[in-house]
Amino acid sequence: MTDLSRLCIHTETVKPLTIEEVARKYRIHGIPAVSVWRHTLNDRDPVKVGDMLRGNGLNIASLVRGGFFPSTEAGKRKKSIEENKKAIEEASALGAPLLVQVCGADPGQVLNESVNQIYDALVELVPFAEQYQIKLGIEPLHPMYADTRSAINTLKQANDLVEQLDSGWLGVVIDVYHTWWDPSLKEEIFRCGRMNKIFAFHICDWKVPTENMLLDRGLMGEGCIPIRQIWNWIILAGFDGPVEVEIFSEKYWAMDQDNYIELIKESFVRNV
Repeated sequence: MTDLSRLCIHTETVKPLTIEEVARKYRIHGIPAVSVWRHTLNDRDPVKVGDMLRGNGLNIASLVRGGFFPSTEAGKRKKSIEENKKAIEEASALGAPLLVQVCGADPGQVLNESVNQIYDALVELVPFAEQYQIKLGIEPLHPMYADTRSAINTLKQANDLVEQLDSGWLGVVIDVYHTWWDPSLKEEIFRCGRMNKIFAFHICDWKVPTENMLLDRGLMGEGCIPIRQIWNWIILAGFDGPVEVEIFSEKYWAMDQDNYIELIKESFVRNV
């Protein structure tokens, strides 16, 4: 990647910053797009936040995140549906075209039951999302998160689910951190592209060794993920959207965030 025109940085990547600081610093550093995590909207009007971000020259790629549907308790499943409807309304108010779905899992039941509950939840949510003109993007997560974070762990599973539900408002979010290891990745990326279902593309790197299952993601080029190869597959599959940097890292959250944003820009140009 020779320029920053497709660069998008998640607010969670620069977690120490408020949403107001994100808007100002991204403008100063020439970052063209942002994906907004829901907690940054706490005690704020999402309409005003959206206006502020756009006023600073930022395109809003998505709102993160909905999902977490499965539970052994029917009451919790119902509550999850209501929370996701609220998230769809927030995405609409913010002006985000996409709500990322981290689908969830419940360790108190077999994975297939969690998958069935995810399917049932999406059957109910997709028509609601369509009313608000908000796309829902299923993000398959690495199998190490299959206990509580997602029973959808491969791109094939996500593609299958999207194919079964067959809605223009439901697609897939492909994150290299969660999918790089999959022998079927190239095949499933092209399958997803043929269905026109690649809704978003997330990048970071897998550090060796990884010291924390959640909070030790690396900058692009810092680990073992073949990011440029995967990105080429994504392009060939027809995706023309932003490339979203999503890094959870206690190391990088602890450093000066202006310096960190510059590191992101440098690693993006060198390795994507």
